[in-house]
Amino acid sequence: MIDIHCHILANVDDGAKHMEASVEMAKEAVSQGIDTIIATPHHLNGSYENYKLEILENVKTLNDRLQAENIPLTILPGQETRINGDMIQDLEQGHLLPLNETSGYLFVELPSNHVPRYTKQLLFDLQVNGVKPIIVHPERNKQLIENPDLLYEFVRDGTLTQVTAASVAGKFGKNIKKFSEQLIEANLTHFVASDAHNTTTRGFCVEEANNLINQQYGSTVVYNFIENAQLLVDGQLIVGDVPERIKKKKFLGLF
Repeated sequence: MIDIHCHILANVDDGAKHMEASVEMAKEAVSQGIDTIIATPHHLNGSYENYKLEILENVKTLNDRLQAENIPLTILPGQETRINGDMIQDLEQGHLLPLNETSGYLFVELPSNHVPRYTKQLLFDLQVNGVKPIIVHPERNKQLIENPDLLYEFVRDGTLTQVTAASVAGKFGKNIKKFSEQLIEANLTHFVASDAHNTTTRGFCVEEANNLINQQYGSTVVYNFIENAQLLVDGQLIVGDVPERIKKKKFLGLF
């Protein structure tokens, strides 16, 4: 199984604090059936800057350590970039790092409380430039929770999204758990990934999330999420089911 969103690189953001913590995270990932992780450190979020070349070096260092310890986990390079108006330019200049470097898929992180007005245009511009944007953890964005039609429009127009396993498992509270379920039901998300930062307060929860999705929606839905992660790593096209709007009355009634 592939985890496409993880803060496993040592001492680069608010994830693993040192190499030993990275190794502990790797062991925990393997115990949950994960054999490949895309390392996605924060970039330009106001606290951390992690440019492409630095990430590639850190990924090699971690892979060397895991190999030396016979831990059966492969780390691939990625980046979690906070949305900004310079993304096209930074991409052209080689500062941004698509997932697995050559896949063409790029993480886009929104601020937690709102969706910038230029978001729709930027997502369109990225696609025009041959990049397939993936909005990370939309279920934790305040404006999207209040106005899910906005996310529907993004997905309808070709943007993909990734929900956090811990959200599905209820670790961020019942409202975010319910919204995550609604996103799955409405075909508004394409990946479930850990967004793990450590092995304690922000763990993987992938096994737990997959079991819950299997119980509620069946094994085919779980398999589709797993297959999408493989398609992403291979740089293949991901085609989701037709997205649907989350019905407002039903949505508000559940909160």
